[in-house]
Amino acid sequence: MPETQSEAATLVPLSAVPPEMIEQLLDRVFGEERHARTAYRIRAGMEWLDALSFAALDEDDMLVGTIQCYPVGLQSKDGARVPLVMVGPVAVVPERQGEGFGVGLMMAMLDAEARMAGEGSPVFPQVLIGDEEYYGRWGFTVGSTGGWQCPGPYEKERLLARGAALSQMPKYGMLGPWNGLDSNTAA
Repeated sequence: MPETQSEAATLVPLSAVPPEMIEQLLDRVFGEERHARTAYRIRAGMEWLDALSFAALDEDDMLVGTIQCYPVGLQSKDGARVPLVMVGPVAVVPERQGEGFGVGLMMAMLDAEARMAGEGSPVFPQVLIGDEEYYGRWGFTVGSTGGWQCPGPYEKERLLARGAALSQMPKYGMLGPWNGLDSNTAA
């Protein structure tokens, strides 16, 4: 994928960035205990989706932000499994927050999703744990997630989803890694 230049950043595929740099950035943004968070449990063992994951480099080519997307699923009480894409973490180093890097990363991910849809690739609903006040501008809401559960603590008002297929999603279910769902995980 070609690089995209914006006013504040150069966006590149996340796979172009050394993994240790990504880990250092995430530690700075979320703390070294971040692996205990519920979002990490939902996507445990999954590799990020290359086509939807990006890095933001500032004017000095320093890594200032990342967005990662993962294949996850929702398993209903009857055992039906439905694929979703988990958006996040979306991370921007503290000293550069508020400068538009997060918005640029979200737009790059959504543009990549639209290109994939235009090429006939399936587009799955997206889920994230975040603030509706921020992510609502891209259509993320709590409207479909009230009966969904996560494998760990979370605030129900922060479990957000978007996508045309949400109306066909199970009303109740357990989120988890796409390859890790089984009949014992549905609530």
